[in-house]
Amino acid sequence: MLLMNVCGTMSGPILGAASGRLPPMRRVKAGIAGLLMLVPIQAQADADPDLAGRRGGLVDEIIFATETDTARLSGLIADGAFHLTAQGVTDQSVFQRIRDSELADYDLSFGGSVELTLNPVGPTFEDGTLNPFSVPAIREAMNQLIDRRFIAEEIYGGLARPRTLPIGTAVPDFARLAAEARAIELRYRHDPPRALAVIEAEMEALGAERQGGIWHFEGRPVTLRLVIRSDDARRQVGDYVANLLEGAGFQTERLYRGPEEASRIWIASDPAAGQWHMVTGAWVSTLVRRDSASDFDFYYTPRGRPDPLWQAYAPDPEFDRIAARLNEGDFADLEERAGLMARAIELAMQDSARIWLVDQSQIGPRAADVQVAFDLAGGVRGSQLWPLTLRFADRVGGQMRVAAPSVLTEPWNPVAGTNWLFDRMVQRAISDASVLPDPFTGLHRPQRLDRAELTVRTGTPVSVTLPWVTLDEADGIIVPDDAWIAWDEGEGRFLTVAETGQHGLEARTRAVLHYRPDFFARPWHDGSTVSLADVLVSWALSFSRADPDSPHFDPSHVPGFEVFERQFRGWRILSEDPFVLEVYSDQISLDAETMISQRVVSVLPWHVIGLAMLAEAQGELAFSSARADRLDAEWLSLVAGPSLPILDRKLDQARAAGTIPFPALLGPHLAGDAIAIRHDNIAAWRAARRHFQIGEGPYYLHSVHPIEGALVLRHFPDFPDPSDRWLGFADPPIPVLDLDGPLIVARGEDARFTIAATFAGAPVEAADIETARFLLFNGDGALVEEGEATELGGGNWEVAFDPGRIAALGMGPNSLEVVFTSRHVAMPVFASQPFATVPSRTAEW
Repeated sequence: MLLMNVCGTMSGPILGAASGRLPPMRRVKAGIAGLLMLVPIQAQADADPDLAGRRGGLVDEIIFATETDTARLSGLIADGAFHLTAQGVTDQSVFQRIRDSELADYDLSFGGSVELTLNPVGPTFEDGTLNPFSVPAIREAMNQLIDRRFIAEEIYGGLARPRTLPIGTAVPDFARLAAEARAIELRYRHDPPRALAVIEAEMEALGAERQGGIWHFEGRPVTLRLVIRSDDARRQVGDYVANLLEGAGFQTERLYRGPEEASRIWIASDPAAGQWHMVTGAWVSTLVRRDSASDFDFYYTPRGRPDPLWQAYAPDPEFDRIAARLNEGDFADLEERAGLMARAIELAMQDSARIWLVDQSQIGPRAADVQVAFDLAGGVRGSQLWPLTLRFADRVGGQMRVAAPSVLTEPWNPVAGTNWLFDRMVQRAISDASVLPDPFTGLHRPQRLDRAELTVRTGTPVSVTLPWVTLDEADGIIVPDDAWIAWDEGEGRFLTVAETGQHGLEARTRAVLHYRPDFFARPWHDGSTVSLADVLVSWALSFSRADPDSPHFDPSHVPGFEVFERQFRGWRILSEDPFVLEVYSDQISLDAETMISQRVVSVLPWHVIGLAMLAEAQGELAFSSARADRLDAEWLSLVAGPSLPILDRKLDQARAAGTIPFPALLGPHLAGDAIAIRHDNIAAWRAARRHFQIGEGPYYLHSVHPIEGALVLRHFPDFPDPSDRWLGFADPPIPVLDLDGPLIVARGEDARFTIAATFAGAPVEAADIETARFLLFNGDGALVEEGEATELGGGNWEVAFDPGRIAALGMGPNSLEVVFTSRHVAMPVFASQPFATVPSRTAEW
């Protein structure tokens, strides 16, 4: 899942940074985010003699340090204290200072969102206090209590757009479902009297009563504990919501907390303990979301994450079933998918475990001499390419200083560790990936893969865009008898299709992944060489953690694993050198490139994971926070804290006994002194670096400073790729939709509206537009008509209504909205215009 929590815990050589100085953006009429339409143009980077022979990152050292005050960022960049900020800026005054500074520049991204996470446990907590948010109807009523436009305009100063629904406002699915989405938004528009009436009725049904205007339960005031992030605009959001709740008759306890403190309350604790009722949450998509179907499963069901809060979710059975189907791609065609998506939105609003507030436009400040590939959705903090492109404009090497609102917020481990956006940003620099998402289109491109072949059952709604993936159809796909499909915990090995009695098993898809010849020649940071054993341990541990007979069984892992298991139809290694893997699965996505990205392998350093497994089996450490709570053990961290001396002891044991994880599976692939070499390498690394975190990325973790809130990365010269591999650039053209037409239309007349799509004064060609739809709303906000705009040529379209359709609107205000989608970019473009219908001009006389 490529959604990262920023509130306090949900792809060939290509694109680089685009300058933040984008004058066309200030001409946009319909809001910044909706008007993105990007056409990436690959360009070859100029030859740079400083890059000759260099591999890995483009700077020598990167220091991440904590800076929580965004108001100071422009000054800190101008003074040279920092070169780049991981935190997106949403404050208008800070943005203006950065925009006007000659020493600073910025990038603009649109993938952030702000919401309220509500505690669903109840009706009472373990201490007997009442939790009103355990009632779905009260959660649902919160949608109408809150004025999202006030939050977007007054708190975020226009750098946000009101958001009501569980899918974002700037994703393709919003455009696909525009009519249904607008209708549901209308149903949940700001209506405090209606919201308060629901809250009152439900509170009385819970047995609460008002005394002096304050709700009481069993003789005590109902006090809502609100965890309010204090380090950004969510402080003002939290205060605004707290005021509304107090107006509804609740007492509130406002818990202003930074990221680490907030995480300990709402992520690490059992929600039944009642430490909190509501959290001001925020999320960032780390890539352009081409498909939002998995969001319902992630945000509203126990399958989303292993943390205690997610395990407390109990969605309506219909919602749970639809969320799972969408996540698994269990639909016959796009029409069925659209119906499932529309119903899921309705059910998510009835559930309202989260109250979505706004989608953010975030500024990513950087020094004027810094270049980096930012992601259109996630900014630099979400970019998969930032470690491979970050550099000074005038030189290679040097020290780069990055400001982040928090560093080392939660324990680092690659199995079930931190999901914090800023932790994960750093981790991307020390790890490598099979594929990387294009930062402007979201389509994955090969990094460690060379190519892939995808075969789907005939009629499956999948398309392919990029040439590294071939797509074919077949009437039937039979899984070979020798494919691995199940796990035997007792024997510590995988079972084949034949061994499980599933001869003739069919699958919906077959993927063949051809990895680059050097896949198993890459070095880990400790000097070890990536091997097949590092792939096998990843597979085996995932199965083992879902097996009740395993010493690593983790109930919080089971819901997500069950989703995988329902879709999984087998693995088969076709070749070890070069590595070629065959994957059978029933899971589908709309893009073939995305489907391949869901089937690539993960590599885990078996000699490090094995130490953690020893500690978990003996009850001293746990991979997940949920299991750590259950065992009363430490949540595993490879970089700091009490985990390290425990891992030291396990390393001594493993070295003495030659211990490896899953010996029946890994043993045949670890010949000679391979085991001793690995243990010696991590022991030397631990002595030198004072932690156990290794990767295979372009930078390595040189040092960790938890007390100071800082860490240091250094260039890894043995990274296999040349440093200029990803230094092509594409400037994202930001078009303007100019919707023009009459403001008043008389009965008996027709009405014609024109739409001009331009970028930098030049028309956008019709061939670059996939769809151009219109939505017509009456004065009540109800959808009256939808259809396709007519293309006129020269970058112009028209929407025309004859007198009969105008008459059907009645008298009063109306609104026309147009939604364009590009063939090149996974982001819709919006514009709207109000107009009034009046009596006929003859009647006026």
